[in-house]
Amino acid sequence: MAAGPHAPCPIHRHAQARPDALALWTPDRRWTYAALDAAVAATGRHLRERGWADGARVALRLPRGPAFVVLLWALWREGAVAAPISTRLPDVEAWRATSRLHARGLITRNREALNEGDGGADAVPPESIVVRNVTSRPASTARPIRRRATILFTSGSTGRPTAVLHSWANHLYSAKGANANVPLRAGDRWLLSLPLYHVGGLAILVRCALAGAAVAVPGRDASVSEAVATTGATHLSLVPTQLRRLLDARQGRAPERVRAVLVGGGPIPSGLLRRGSDRGWPLHTSYGSTEMASQITTTSPGASRADLQTAGRRLPHRRVRIAEDGHILVAGPSLCVGVIEGDTIRDPREDGWYPTGDVGHFDAQGRLHVQGRVDRQFVSGGENIQPEEIEAALERVDEIERAVVVAVPHEAYGHRPVAFVRTRGPLRPDAWRQTLSTSLPKFKLPDAIRSLPEAAVDGQLKVDHEALRQRARRG
Repeated sequence: MAAGPHAPCPIHRHAQARPDALALWTPDRRWTYAALDAAVAATGRHLRERGWADGARVALRLPRGPAFVVLLWALWREGAVAAPISTRLPDVEAWRATSRLHARGLITRNREALNEGDGGADAVPPESIVVRNVTSRPASTARPIRRRATILFTSGSTGRPTAVLHSWANHLYSAKGANANVPLRAGDRWLLSLPLYHVGGLAILVRCALAGAAVAVPGRDASVSEAVATTGATHLSLVPTQLRRLLDARQGRAPERVRAVLVGGGPIPSGLLRRGSDRGWPLHTSYGSTEMASQITTTSPGASRADLQTAGRRLPHRRVRIAEDGHILVAGPSLCVGVIEGDTIRDPREDGWYPTGDVGHFDAQGRLHVQGRVDRQFVSGGENIQPEEIEAALERVDEIERAVVVAVPHEAYGHRPVAFVRTRGPLRPDAWRQTLSTSLPKFKLPDAIRSLPEAAVDGQLKVDHEALRQRARRG
């Protein structure tokens, strides 16, 4: 692969131009660009001394916080490949992921994990590498923008986690397109309310660094509502459950300083959008994927209620088209380098386009409507059922906060839908089925409606559909 154009680290660029500008807000410290740049450079030297540079893969299993942020930028500046791993994984699974990637090291605070290694990689705590307090003025280092930068695990809706390899250019063009749609400027603060092992959290760091804005890291146990009040955030990235909890916790209108609330990570109930919009929260609905380094389509500032019911329009530096069978296909410079399979990297494109696994359509105004996942569709009595349609209908019921529908085997019909819901009150399956019957045909009504267990949802982002299917089969 050709080296391509080079570019300096954006943290260093802003440290040179605006050294005293805020780069990172935490409850304990306010990091300027100069301070963050110096910490990144000093941490990078420690990484290089260990041989964790120039294409080396390094796994990170840490809670979001300043150490994680410094390590990410240091790894990128040294040309290493950062592989964030979910903190929710058991120790043995974290090591299995590290080994699968042939990573040189695993950085973690978990003492048990430090002792679980099989000798294939070194495990160290972040304190042995991260340098927080340093006053040096690092020299500029430009690196190829197409260098490999991250490996992110995504499970999609089912199956073994997929290891997606991104270049720095993928993240760069993703951030450029996002910033062109949602204005971000020096002095703004984007709340880091998503985990850094998800592309949505990682994208916040890059967007802010390009614009010279600050990342606001809330306290570990702070709710989104508390974080909005204490961090001075002007921009938020939320999944629907977080938005609902924010609206439940905060009465009245949105703070004037909040200029954008990006909502994604799955279908968004229309009632939730109405509540947020009526209270003055500047909502943006979005559709994205790990493979495309975050957002693909997003609504514009000041979007109408009709716009918010869609996934918005295509952002710059992306291409989107709908195949004849309704599949959503994407391409462009934000599309990942490939998928890691053993010792090989598989190009995920088919005839130049990546099949997202979703189905949808564009309307006459160029807005994308996402109907659901191809691999979640099932047949019941000869009829096609898209679970997302039933989920959306359930989430229009006032008491229901979230719904997940799975297919279970049925002797007569092949498969039947079973729903799991999170509610603000007691379960009322019969009443809800009656309500659904006014908008759905009888064959789409779920045979059962049960309580959604917290353990089935990973950090409010990923649903373990297989676990729910097994639970549904047990009755």
